[in-house]
This record gives sequence, C-alpha cells and structure tokens, in this order.
Amino acid sequence: MTPQSKENLQAIYAMLAAVAMFSFMDTTMKLLAAHYPPMQVTALRCLCSLPLVCVYLGYRGKFGNLFKVRWPLQIFRGALGIAMLTLFAYALKSLPLAETYSIFFIGPALITALSVFVLKEKVDRMQWLAIAVGLGGVLVVLRPDGGNLVSLAGLAVLASAACYAISAVASRILSRTDAPEHIMFWVLVLMGAGALPLSYQGWVPLRPEDWPVLLGLAVSGFLGQLALTVAFSRGKASIVAPFEYSALAWGVGIDWVLWNTLPDGYTLLGAAIIIGSGIYLVRREAVHAEAEHP
Repeated sequence: MTPQSKENLQAIYAMLAAVAMFSFMDTTMKLLAAHYPPMQVTALRCLCSLPLVCVYLGYRGKFGNLFKVRWPLQIFRGALGIAMLTLFAYALKSLPLAETYSIFFIGPALITALSVFVLKEKVDRMQWLAIAVGLGGVLVVLRPDGGNLVSLAGLAVLASAACYAISAVASRILSRTDAPEHIMFWVLVLMGAGALPLSYQGWVPLRPEDWPVLLGLAVSGFLGQLALTVAFSRGKASIVAPFEYSALAWGVGIDWVLWNTLPDGYTLLGAAIIIGSGIYLVRREAVHAEAEHP
C-alpha cells in the first residue's frame, strides 16, 4: 500500500467517524427540539461545544492572532450558521432523521452551483445537469404529487442546506487567510452570541433529565468536527467526501431504534438520486482539478 493510499484509507475512517458523531449530535438536537424552541437548541449547540473547542485551541497553541481574522466574512458565516441550525432544528421536530438527511444532501450540488458565481469556477453542461437531477431528487423526497411541496419542515431543511452551501463557499474564501482552528472557534462564538439573545424571550428552563443529552451534544459535535478536519487534511476530497452519505444509514437506523420509523419508497428513491448526483459532482471536480494541475 502506497503512503497516499494509506492516508486516504485513514481519511475514510475519519470521515465515517465524523458522520457517526454528527448523526449522534443530530439525534440529541432532535430530542431537545421536542421540548425547546429551535433558536434555543441552536444556542445550546454552540455553547455546549465551545469549552471543548477552547481546550483544543489551547492544545494546538492557536490562541495567538485569534482576533486577526476577516471579520465581515466571519460575522456573515455566524449569521448563516444561526439560520442553518435553527431551520434544521425546526425540521427535526416533525421529520424523521432519514428524510431530513435526504433533503439536506442537496448541499454539495448547491455548493457547485454557487462556486460558479462566487468563486468563478467553471461548471460544464454535465455538471449543471447533475445539479438539476439532484434538485429533482429533492422534489421526489418532498413527494411528487405536490402534497408536501408546501411542508414547512421540508422547506426548512432545503433552506438550511442553502445556508450550509453559502457558508461552505464563504469558508473556502476564509481559508485563504484564516487558520482552520480560528474559523471553527469564531463560527461557534458568533453563532452562540447571536442565538442566545434571540432565544432569550422564549427561553425554556432546562430540565434536569436533559443534561446528559446536552453533554452528548457537546462531545459529539466537537469530535465530529475534529474527525472531519482530520479526514479532509489527510485524504483527497474526491475520495473522502462521498462517505458523508453514510449519514443516511445512520439516520435510518436511529429512526428505527428510537422512533420505530422507517423511510418510505419516495424518500429512498429521492435520496438515491441526490446521492448519485452528489458523488458525480465530487468525482467530476476531482477529474478537472487533476487535468489542470497534474
């Protein structure tokens, strides 16, 4: 096994671990969303993980130049993060994890489309076709008969995926000047600082039985972010990224174990379409990158 193959294999393991942690985190958010307003869940998500991130920054010796960042983009990402998590938490109140993930998987296609207008990247006809196919898959998950096209929960997931895509493109721009640790730190700080006052009016007192859930939220969110960073730093993105879709398997399993719910045929078909278009886009981008920079 070549060194590059070994690193790619380690990156795949790290991505699978990251997806597992994020699936557990989303489960805790779904449990909390049943008792607390979505904006409060967003504030709790940020505030719970922040102490662990601070410890990590200290371990990495990254507190130096912490305030030398591109503030406009950092604040913009913080606002997007609040919207993304709040919309996602709102959707989790009524949608199963598997269906929520299926719609959210449109994110990579939206990132590719946005990169044309923001990053001035070239997208050919086949890539645009894959994006359109992915959007068609979202319609399948939302139901082609039109009955659920106006579902607030389904539209909330779609809007959350759009916020995620815009944030990802902004993060690409930030990564040119700001350290990854600083990006991770400030997005949590700004999201928490924004969500806390917004949730104050409707704040629900925390129940004692929810403290273990909050601990799980903090640990899983931090470990997921850490594993994701390791995955993309060690392996090629085109090889690692498709394993993010293993979240669907976690969603189906968790739905069945905790809520005795299984996805229907429309959800599975739409998820297959969206995942297929996403994998094609990732692979296509890798081919173009290697052609331009062998």
